[in-house]
Amino acid sequence: MAFTISSLWKAPDINSVSSKARSIPAFNPVNIYGRVFLLSWFGFFIAFWSWYAFPPLLTVTIRKDLNLSQSDVANSNIVSLVATLIVRLGAGTACDRYGPRWTFAVILLVGAIPTALAGTVTTPHGLIAVRFFIGILGGSFIPCQVWTTGFFDKNIVGTANSLAAGLGNAGSGVTYFVMPAIFDSLLQRQHVSEHIAWRITFVVPFILITLTALLMLVTCPDTPTGSWSLRSRDLQRHLEMRDTFFTAAGDRRTQEPSIDSAGLANDTVKLHSSRHRTNHYGAQSHEDDLLAAASWELVETPTYRGTMTALLSLPTLTVIVAYFVSFGTELAVSQVLGAYYHKQFPGIGQTGSGNWAAMFGLLNVVFRPAGGIISDIAYRFTASLWAKKLMMHFLGLMTGAFIMIIGLLDSSTLAVMVGLMTGLAFFQDAANGLITGVTGAAGDLGGIIFLLIARYNGDDYGRIFWLIGVIDIALNVLVIWVKPIPEAQLGGGNHMNTQAHRHAL
Repeated sequence: MAFTISSLWKAPDINSVSSKARSIPAFNPVNIYGRVFLLSWFGFFIAFWSWYAFPPLLTVTIRKDLNLSQSDVANSNIVSLVATLIVRLGAGTACDRYGPRWTFAVILLVGAIPTALAGTVTTPHGLIAVRFFIGILGGSFIPCQVWTTGFFDKNIVGTANSLAAGLGNAGSGVTYFVMPAIFDSLLQRQHVSEHIAWRITFVVPFILITLTALLMLVTCPDTPTGSWSLRSRDLQRHLEMRDTFFTAAGDRRTQEPSIDSAGLANDTVKLHSSRHRTNHYGAQSHEDDLLAAASWELVETPTYRGTMTALLSLPTLTVIVAYFVSFGTELAVSQVLGAYYHKQFPGIGQTGSGNWAAMFGLLNVVFRPAGGIISDIAYRFTASLWAKKLMMHFLGLMTGAFIMIIGLLDSSTLAVMVGLMTGLAFFQDAANGLITGVTGAAGDLGGIIFLLIARYNGDDYGRIFWLIGVIDIALNVLVIWVKPIPEAQLGGGNHMNTQAHRHAL
């Protein structure tokens, strides 16, 4: 289905079998698909905003008000990622059991509580505790992606996911603009003291997070067909539609799918079908929908042994390592970038440092989706997973090279610094857009490791950056030799490994 500008606001065509949309009505919140897309990316966006709300004001104001040492600041940066790591590891299971909408809303509402309490902090230990619990919001990425996947058809779901991720990630950039702006407004227009002003600023993300979570629960369904608990019933209905259609359309032979009640209860269904040409009733597209829904696919509840087999396979470990360095780099850089700008260019002040640092996060809007698009183009022309894998490592190596150059130059020229950070953002954001799926928590682990490096290097940001760059390059070189899973294995005995690797790429 070709893209048209009007598809951004028109009600989308719907797959009659899966009830998924074939376009993204991004500017039409009245339409249920447009509303789900809006709340998916905005929920992730506002979560990222609050998650990174401290660093813009921590550079000067909060650090002075709480009498923080460099080690206190570094420790608070580290713990803000620890909670995210824990939540991301459990968010997938929660989505499977309760659905992505409820998982998403609960993460936001729980994360809103420490956001509201941020203004009560008076000690370094209090700061560390609050930032740990605010880190819960970082786990919102998982339900964001699961929710959009459930509402958009296969022709557009990749675009929907990458746009939601890119727009959401931009929250880490917007917070560098907005938090200092609110703080400055309170100082200059309301004549509030610095001690009070920075505390009031956290009320804004608290209100937006709470409202967004409530809108998700009140205005949106779990799936295009309704409740999450009824999705097995909907699957059975799709199968009955398929069989009825084939019987009515003409002389077709179909295999009766074998589905027992226990299988439905466990969401484990194996579908069998064969393609037949038809010109009857002018319903070829409808038949294609039914055939696609009934294609060879095994959706199984993962076992502990199967999960560990998939995670410990070399191809899966490869993408875990790649995301460890790409998203880990982004998380670590976003935490310290405002302070780095302020150290190198003290004349621009806290607000100016935040404005320049914001650009790094905002470039996610363009560069993160670009990574997925570039990867898909490479695969389309080569029909080889090697193309996607080599692209992944190329982006990883370039990320390492750019951050090494930034650290080694340690430039005091603003134009040079901004240009290098833009180059870093392109390769690092594109790498994040290419790699997703089972590797989500690995990025948080990478961020923690990189911030530990920052913890023991004080404010020597040049050294911190080039050390991260060395690790980025070394880890990509370490796994570049690993073969991607051959296409011949698809559907074979290594099904779980294959699926894990393909979804990760």
